[in-house]
Amino acid sequence: MAAPVPISEVKGNTRENRTAAHSHIKGLGLTNEGRASSAGGGFIGQAAAREACGIVVDLVRAKKMSGRAVLLAGGPGTGKTALALAVSQELGTKVPFCPIVGSEIYSAEVKKTEALMENFRRAIGLRVKETKEVYEGEVTELTPEEAENPLGGYGRTISHLLITMKSAKGTKKLRLDPSIYEAIQKERVRLGDVIYIEANTGAVKRVGRSDAYATEFDLEAEEYVPIPKGDVHKKKEIVQDVTLHDLDVANARPQGGQDIMSMMGQLMKPRKTEITEKLRLEINKVVNKYIDQGVADLVPGVLFIDEVHMLDLEAFTFLNRALESPLSPLVILASNRGLTHIRGGSSLPRSAHGIPTDLLARLLIIPTHPYSPPEIQQIIKTRTKTEGLLITDPALGQVSSLGEKVSLRYALQLLAPASVLAKVSGREGGTIDVDDITECEGLFLDARRSAHNLATGDGYIA
Repeated sequence: MAAPVPISEVKGNTRENRTAAHSHIKGLGLTNEGRASSAGGGFIGQAAAREACGIVVDLVRAKKMSGRAVLLAGGPGTGKTALALAVSQELGTKVPFCPIVGSEIYSAEVKKTEALMENFRRAIGLRVKETKEVYEGEVTELTPEEAENPLGGYGRTISHLLITMKSAKGTKKLRLDPSIYEAIQKERVRLGDVIYIEANTGAVKRVGRSDAYATEFDLEAEEYVPIPKGDVHKKKEIVQDVTLHDLDVANARPQGGQDIMSMMGQLMKPRKTEITEKLRLEINKVVNKYIDQGVADLVPGVLFIDEVHMLDLEAFTFLNRALESPLSPLVILASNRGLTHIRGGSSLPRSAHGIPTDLLARLLIIPTHPYSPPEIQQIIKTRTKTEGLLITDPALGQVSSLGEKVSLRYALQLLAPASVLAKVSGREGGTIDVDDITECEGLFLDARRSAHNLATGDGYIA
């Protein structure tokens, strides 16, 4: 009789079904020559702005854009945030990208300038390269040896730990300190696991279960890894990515004692405190020393400040100074304002985009323009595909015309309610038709109609 073949069912990931406003954006959609394709990377229209952002991405990768600033300027719904997200997609996960909104810096706990500086430091990465001596392999023996308790009594203590590790080239038996046994217990290491132990620090890391045990049936999902190549004892280069803000926080956090009050203080959520400029300067010195020694590489990233017109005069002045510092990221600003007063400077003349003229002089300004009717239709078609909706051609035409006459955002927001109405109507596959769009249009007002109702009627807001 043949042995039964193990078949397991793969469960779907619910995260894949979630869609956000810019889920369809996968990149800038540029060709190898740097030209914008019609609908590349899920991005439609704004060809000139995408090509300009492509040049910015190349400069960031070449580390030639740090300490500079770019402004995305255009009306609401012209793709400014989408451009910033596309830039982050193009840069990848290894380059820090820190998005914030202008109003985020106003806090009762820390100063505006401190909140800005924190985000500046989050956008600067440090890639630390370190060569460590490690023991790496599959655990084939794990035997703790006990001894009499030196303090007396009936208890026994672990005197040392015998562990045998196997790699592709051989095996090695090690006698380890009891403190490493505690680390092994924390990692829940058992026979058949692949681990590595750092020779200098004694740190233990469980990599996964050896793939020789891949046919086992465990209640918990295991990550199966191959047996390490080479000898058990080897030198390994470990690369770690951190940001300057991570280093600031790690050095600013006070180390508590072992008394009960210290431990209680660590358990309670600490109040957010400011990191001093003196500490940051000391960390900068250490970072520069590591860079000079070749131990670490600086990775200037991107700080994206959306709705930058929400900053006030003090914040803009600090932004000017921060851009001149030796360790500074690329700063991308976005504003949908025209000529307007700067926040906190109502007595001053109006300024373009709500930004002071001295900062404007430092910026490379990338304009975004309203979408054309064919581009609006293409965007709506892309969104229906991303959200998994079905729509008839006449309904698509009606939604597109709403995008032209009212706003693209209003048109896109009608798609989900219209799909619900289509399902209630019992249409096959919940296909959205003209009737559903018309009904949604009557149920949900756009901003212009709402303002018109307030102006013509008695109004319902005092």
